[in-house]
Amino acid sequence: MKEEIKKIIEKAITKLQAEKVFVNFDLPEILVETPKDNTHGDYSTNIAMVLSKILQKNPNEIANLIREKIGEIKDNGKIEVVGGFINFYLSKEYLQKQIAEILKQKEKFGNLKFGKNKKINVEFISANPTGPLTLGNGRGGFGGDVLANVFIKAGYKVTKEYYINDTGNQIKVLGHSVLKDVEAVYKGEYIEELNKKVKGKTVEDVGEKASKIILEKMIKPSVKKMGIKFDVWFSEKSLYQKKEVDKVILELEKNNFTYKSENAVWFKSINIGDDKDRVLIRTDGIKTYFASDLAYLKNKFERGFDQLFFFLGADHHGYLARLKAGAFALDYDKEKINTVVMQMVRLFENGKEVKMSKRAGTYVTIDELIDEVGLDVARFFFLSRTPDTQFNFDLNLAKEKSDNNPVFKVQYAYARIFSILKKTKNQKLNIKNFSLLKESAEINLIKQIIKLPEIIRNTAQDYQTQRLPQYALDLAENFHSFMKDVKLFRLTKI
Repeated sequence: MKEEIKKIIEKAITKLQAEKVFVNFDLPEILVETPKDNTHGDYSTNIAMVLSKILQKNPNEIANLIREKIGEIKDNGKIEVVGGFINFYLSKEYLQKQIAEILKQKEKFGNLKFGKNKKINVEFISANPTGPLTLGNGRGGFGGDVLANVFIKAGYKVTKEYYINDTGNQIKVLGHSVLKDVEAVYKGEYIEELNKKVKGKTVEDVGEKASKIILEKMIKPSVKKMGIKFDVWFSEKSLYQKKEVDKVILELEKNNFTYKSENAVWFKSINIGDDKDRVLIRTDGIKTYFASDLAYLKNKFERGFDQLFFFLGADHHGYLARLKAGAFALDYDKEKINTVVMQMVRLFENGKEVKMSKRAGTYVTIDELIDEVGLDVARFFFLSRTPDTQFNFDLNLAKEKSDNNPVFKVQYAYARIFSILKKTKNQKLNIKNFSLLKESAEINLIKQIIKLPEIIRNTAQDYQTQRLPQYALDLAENFHSFMKDVKLFRLTKI
């Protein structure tokens, strides 16, 4: 609805310019908001206040001119001007018709053409295959999956991808850990099990065998348990096997973006957006992770994606600049690269923080968390905060079966709805008279339901996935109010 109102306002202003009521100017962004106080309308805009600075006129005068030009929107309700704001009130007739349309669309309700079938690659989790997925991987995992689903709903063609770091130093470190020698780093029960199973001629051989077991027996089952399905599992090792890392370094050299210093090969990135130059080939001849990342970046661009999304941990906040520098040096559009940085997760139980460290062998796996609280709760909790804020996961609250737990409210609403649908399953319902939906609880519920398309659109634009659990919670609360009022209404009629 917000987009419809924006278009109506834009059309009205354009007409006022054509009629010389307003001078010609570049139209600023039109913000349409949902007022916290519903007496100020279902939607409101401050565009008149913005234009008052351009037109040097009173905001109320401008607002009234726009309101008059819009006229009465057929079936949509009334428009009022208050203090320079233009407030829109949706009519009951309009809302009733929306329910008829939603029932017609069914699961397609909320589908948008906003994405225009553009191709998007969303890479998330991508944890090193050196151990099980932990609590920290859950936030990026659920966040990446939901954002990808939003993009699909918004009309994009989406590829969900997991990048497997299956070569390099971390595999060697894993080998030492499995062998339990003096250079061992990783600890835990899984290392003890791998020590018994994995044999190899070299440390690298042991590390590679162990990483394959971890990927197939730990990571992939955990991903499935999280309710996530990746379209592509991309191996870093394949970039070396296909000489793509060598090729990207040669390309950077041809483009005059490399130099040698202290027997190492460097990427000249400090002057193209990065905070410093980056090593591509170390003095010992070993290619760096960043060299692999550039080859991987080139690989993605060559697959024809219009936008690339990377979900990164809190310790990778500066990674966007170096990726964009790499894209620029390789003659790709750096603005097609987007990152979502997920801040740290801390687990609390009985008011005390549960300390976690994979290397120390003390950690909570995502499997353990899901077993403890359930998939729905884990997914909902991780998504309930903006990605750029640290999140404290309250284990006690997550397990609580009361209204204090927001997931409980949503699950209870679902159970009540399912019960109603089950009772009416074998009944032939011919719903035509939507004018019967007129009680305040019914109208409020409809207003909440129809917000889904704008939730999808806004999230596809700014990646703030916390809107979805909040929408589900608001919807559940409106439904519970509706059920309560329906019972009271029935009692008053007896």
